[in-house]
This record gives sequence, structure tokens and C-alpha cells, in this order.
Amino acid sequence: MVVRQVRHGVTASVPVRRPYCALDVAAERGDVKSRTLHVTFLATFIGQGMTESRYEVAVLVPCYNEARAIAKVVADFRSALPDATIYVYDNNSTDGTVEVAQKAGAVVRRETHQGKGHVVRRMFNDIEADIYLLVDGDATYDAPSAPAMIEKLIGDRLDMVVASRIDRDAAAYRPGHRTGNAMLTGFITHIFGRAFTDILSGYRVFSRRFVKSFPILTGGFEIETELTVHALELELPVGEIPTPYYSRPAGSASKLSTWHDGFRILWTVLKLYRAERPLALFGSVGIALAIMSVGLAIPLVITYVQQGLVPRLPTAVLSTGLMLVAFLSIACGLILDTVTRGRREVKLIAYLALRAPGEDRRRS
Repeated sequence: MVVRQVRHGVTASVPVRRPYCALDVAAERGDVKSRTLHVTFLATFIGQGMTESRYEVAVLVPCYNEARAIAKVVADFRSALPDATIYVYDNNSTDGTVEVAQKAGAVVRRETHQGKGHVVRRMFNDIEADIYLLVDGDATYDAPSAPAMIEKLIGDRLDMVVASRIDRDAAAYRPGHRTGNAMLTGFITHIFGRAFTDILSGYRVFSRRFVKSFPILTGGFEIETELTVHALELELPVGEIPTPYYSRPAGSASKLSTWHDGFRILWTVLKLYRAERPLALFGSVGIALAIMSVGLAIPLVITYVQQGLVPRLPTAVLSTGLMLVAFLSIACGLILDTVTRGRREVKLIAYLALRAPGEDRRRS
């Protein structure tokens, strides 16, 4: 099968046998970073006859005081995706990040509400594209992996592809962050079922229908958790690709606090659990309270049967109160579960109203 590929004004015939994944090619070469891939993506699906399909790619880089790293990020992604538009959204930086990003050739905009979640919300709202690539501006993620992630998104008709980090430097992934990520990933798996191996990765590729139908509610570093839970809750088609992860450039400091941000992320997971699994949460509380009530009531019932008296009246009142609260908790769970189901249906309707990844508009 032969399709016509247009790049930089030059038209050439390119044989295409089947959809392929760039990681397969890289694996055969034995070096993920050595691959060179075109940014013109040929979405060739068997029996569909789709040729000369080109997608508008937007690289989204949220930044806060990343002057030492942002130029390298822009240059690396310009090299990996020469036809993509690179947007740098500055979040009140004071170290000259804006000037450095502008000199590097990025489209620079500002978001004054402090927090990564606020920046991502603004980017998702403002930018129009077919494919969105979200990456941190700290130069720790592998830009040459971007074409493979995009090819997987298009070829498998996915809505989100996450880069699972494989550290290449001892200082790249701090033990506290690694342990916290593993614990949170296990917690998400236990609550929501199937999950990724790296839910806190800041390197992701999205389809347009995911971006434009996703209601961002968090304002900080919890955004990655919210993205993951949203995809799992709606059972969206997602994927994951292992990518190298590097340490920050010299003189650059991480904005993450292992304990502070870790607790914030855990609190976000609990709030999402309450919002998305209310029957399980309130039902569990109700069952626990009912068991406590029965445990307190059994001795009282035995004494009453034997003696015809209730000598411990406060215990009887406590047992009755616990049982009433248990029933109220279960009733709240049932009501909120109905509300949650309605919210989920609204999200799905908004999601299904947009084009699938393989049906995005062609760019002339």
C-alpha cells in the first residue's frame, strides 16, 4: 500500500504496510533515544482507506521558575516534533522563564492563579488542536519518545497515553517520591480497579475529545491524579509507554514537597473516592456502625432475656443511636450514588459528542 506524504512542501510516496508502533522499531534498534521519526503521522487503518492524514499537535508546557531548563525543553520538542506548536504557560515565574522561553521560539502565555492545576485548566480551555502533549518544563522527560506516544494514541485510537518513567540517573527519582508513587498507584488500583504503573507522571498525550470534555477541579500537583481517575472512572481507552526519566539540570530545583504534596494528593484521592464511589464509602461506614451497634446490644439483650431488666441504659441509647446513624449513612450512599451516576452520564455525553482520535479533522 502506498500513501502520499507531504512535508515542508515536498510530496513523496511512502509505502505503508500496516499500523506500527515506534517503540517496536526502537526496540529492534536497541536504543529508544536514537530513533528519528517524522511528525507527519499517517493514520492508516486497515479497510478504512485513510491517507494523507495530518494532525495538529500542541505541546503544552506549564512552567514556574524553570529558566534553567525551559530552553532545552523547547529545543528538544522542536526537534522531536518539528511541526508542532509549543505553548509555554508561565505561572508567575520570577527568574526570567518568560524571556528564555520566548527566545527559544515558544508561544508564551501567562496564568496568574498559582498552581499547576490552574495552568492546565487554562491551557485545555484556550488551545485548539487535534492532539495535546502535556509535559513539565524541567527537562526531565524524554522528548524523542513523543512521536511514539502520539503514534500509539492514533494507531490504537486511545484518548490518553501516559509515559511511565524509567529513571536513567540515580538522582532523577527520589526514594520518597518513588515510594509515594507506588503507594498511591496501589491505592488507586484498589479503589478504581485497573490503573497505570505511574499515575503521577507529568508526561502525557491526549486526544481532543478527552481534553475538551474533562472538567478540571484541582488547582495544584493533584492534576495528574485527577486525570488518571477521570479516565478510569469513565473506562476510557488509555495506554502507557515506558520512557527514560532524567535528573534536573544543574541549578534547577524541584517544586515538589514529598510530604506536603503527597498528603495533598492522598486527600484528593479520598475526595475523588467520595465523589465517584459514594455508595461504597458511606455503605462501608454504615456497616461498620451497624456492627458496633449490634456488638453493644447483644449483652443488653441477653441480660434483658435473663433478668427482664436493662441495667445499662446509656449503652442501650448508644447502640440505638449508632444503628440510626448506620441507616442514615447507607441512605446517603444510595442517594449520592444516584447523583454520581447522573454526573457520570453527563460526562460521557460530553465526551461522546466529540470526534474519536482516528476521526479528527484533516489539516490542509
